[in-house]
Amino acid sequence: MARVSQMFDVLNKVTIEAIISPYRIGERDLFHSHMFNLLPNDLLLLDRGYPAYWIFNLIMSQDGHFCARISNQWKIVQNFVESGAREILIDLQPSYQSKKECDDMGLDTRPLRLRLIRVELDTGEIEVLITSLTNEQKFPHEIFMDLYHKRWPVEVDYLFMKQRIEIGNFSGKSSLSVYQDFHAKVLAKNLTWILSSPAQVNIENEETEKKHEYQLNMTQAISKSKDTLFLLFERPREIIVQLIQDIHAVFMAATEPIRPGRKFKRKHKINKREHYMNYKPCR
Repeated sequence: MARVSQMFDVLNKVTIEAIISPYRIGERDLFHSHMFNLLPNDLLLLDRGYPAYWIFNLIMSQDGHFCARISNQWKIVQNFVESGAREILIDLQPSYQSKKECDDMGLDTRPLRLRLIRVELDTGEIEVLITSLTNEQKFPHEIFMDLYHKRWPVEVDYLFMKQRIEIGNFSGKSSLSVYQDFHAKVLAKNLTWILSSPAQVNIENEETEKKHEYQLNMTQAISKSKDTLFLLFERPREIIVQLIQDIHAVFMAATEPIRPGRKFKRKHKINKREHYMNYKPCR
């Protein structure tokens, strides 16, 4: 059993750092490892499995910012929801466990000045976001629904890794082979996205007379280029230039329409299949 965690750039669709570890290591512990890649003024988008005083404190201690969905199991969140307010500034106090975590990291345990924001979905469901972006003039309430939605690409990327490139389908049984396969597939995925950036720009420039906007079909892109990527590391420069041009031409032909607003009801059903028939691997 293993646990995978990644710090993901949702705007450029690349993995900044990917970790595979024994399953006994929790996602918050892996989050701590990702913090070595955090730069000043970076903004982290976190789902509701991460919120904790020590995590918020760690991010802010490195001059970073965050926006996270927070569970209504927190008493301070319950009071906020019952108040009916759209947003409120709070001083978050550390719990006993968070104090211990902060002491181990050498962090101060002063109250954190944060902001709670109510977001109402089309279904009528209420979500509460917590953020370090406390300046209401610079960061108005209206931006946060779209801001938090921008973390969706990381969920899509996890699905892509599991179903398209079969990240859990290892070529060997040793721990070394597992690590090699995992990081090799993440590298191939990143290279494909990086090489596809110019193609995506050209695709957007060519769609003026088309009914839909178009984007690169990532499954087709990585399927058609995966046997070529390794050549970029062992061929002469002039051949590499030609290879990149050939890959670009392949990407330009591998497009799909973007149909905004499509929604599908989530099915809360356990499916025992590890790899689904509808998601063909990149072979």
